[in-house]
Amino acid sequence: MNSNSWKAIFDKYQIQNHDFDNMPFIISAEMIKMATKYFKKTNEREVRILCKQDSRENRPEIFINNQLFLLPTRNGEYAIVKGEGYVDIPDIHSTVKIYKSKLGFKLDTSLVGNSEMQHLDFAYASSLIRTFLKDDSLVLTIRGRKYTPKFSFKVNNQMIITESVQTEVDAGYEGKNQVILIEAKNSSTKNTIIRQLFYPYRQWQQYTNKQVKTLFFEKRNNFYSIWQYEFTNPNDYNSIILTKSERYEII
Repeated sequence: MNSNSWKAIFDKYQIQNHDFDNMPFIISAEMIKMATKYFKKTNEREVRILCKQDSRENRPEIFINNQLFLLPTRNGEYAIVKGEGYVDIPDIHSTVKIYKSKLGFKLDTSLVGNSEMQHLDFAYASSLIRTFLKDDSLVLTIRGRKYTPKFSFKVNNQMIITESVQTEVDAGYEGKNQVILIEAKNSSTKNTIIRQLFYPYRQWQQYTNKQVKTLFFEKRNNFYSIWQYEFTNPNDYNSIILTKSERYEII
């Protein structure tokens, strides 16, 4: 969690005295490097590692104690923001649905390894993603890293402007009327930073007039779990709501 590194950063720039109720604190990669240059371990001074705070628990102590989280605003620039930056990924207690693959033959290669990508690909190949969304027209069209166009949004009524931030979706599917973006994990995730869903959502909204939806996907205990999240206000980071969730056993 690199609490010592972030304490040094806060001390150097007196960030603890900043009025976060009024506006975020903008910090650059160069500022982070300057404040941590005397740390000997790579993970204590590498910007990419220090700024990776994908769950509430991954935040440094000073962030947790002050209800802060980190958002990238452009390449090499971040906003330290006060508020709720994360969304819960709740356990799914509904009855497991038995799903019969529509593929028609066995995939031997899908059994090799245990990665989040292969589980997602198997779910798509079996038409589980199409079934969950009730959309047989979905085809894989998006994968990998891209950079966002310029857009703005609010967190606790504070305006954030971001441009050319790198995003990555594990898979994106386009159908006749909608675009589906998926964040996939391979562990029992309790919460995740909203940014991983929100930034791609805002990004692809600008490229299509079709409805953009976001899913969170995991394989847990041999079950394929899917959560569907929506943003009730595209300009509000915290307008995220869970609209649907199911877990399946594929046979």
